[in-house]
Amino acid sequence: QVQLVESGGGLVQAGGSLRLSCAASGSIFSINAMGWYRQAPGKQRELVARIFGVDSTNYALSVKGRFTISRDNAKNTAYLQMNSLKPEDTAVYYCNTRVGGIDYWGKGTLVTVSS
Repeated sequence: QVQLVESGGGLVQAGGSLRLSCAASGSIFSINAMGWYRQAPGKQRELVARIFGVDSTNYALSVKGRFTISRDNAKNTAYLQMNSLKPEDTAVYYCNTRVGGIDYWGKGTLVTVSS
């Protein structure tokens, strides 16, 4: 069992920045990859960024160069630094990991970017 809790969402103007955090607890020794997904109103959930091991990462094309995923294993926490935010980044952001073939999700944190 893994528990994920996101934080750091909020309202920001276009061009601004936010940093999301995802705190993991439970069977965290089994965690290799962690990811951030988002779901905008009326749209499907989509992958934003993923980190494997210490520093192997991949990003959605829409956020590449603006968002940075990282992790602090000592704190069992993953981060998503979001810069140059756009109104189209507005969504609920979810943290995800897979352990033993099971996907675990946090409850999400809302990011709203005003124009």
